[in-house]
Amino acid sequence: MNRWGAAVRLVGVGFYIGISIVLGVLAGLWLDKRLGTGYLVIIGLFCGIFVAGYGVYRLLIPFLDDRNKKGDS
Repeated sequence: MNRWGAAVRLVGVGFYIGISIVLGVLAGLWLDKRLGTGYLVIIGLFCGIFVAGYGVYRLLIPFLDDRNKKGDS
């Protein structure tokens, strides 16, 4: 992977984290309003953090594999 490809992938990771967390919180707020509760926003936040962590892991595996292959040569 060239440097620009790596840079674009890392910028994408930042956006992915932000979007995942914001969507989790918004879904929690929406459910709180629909159901009249006050704790689903916290559950949505944790779901967004979990999705962000898993997604970052999946996005960075090819990047880390390329670095390991270059280091082995």
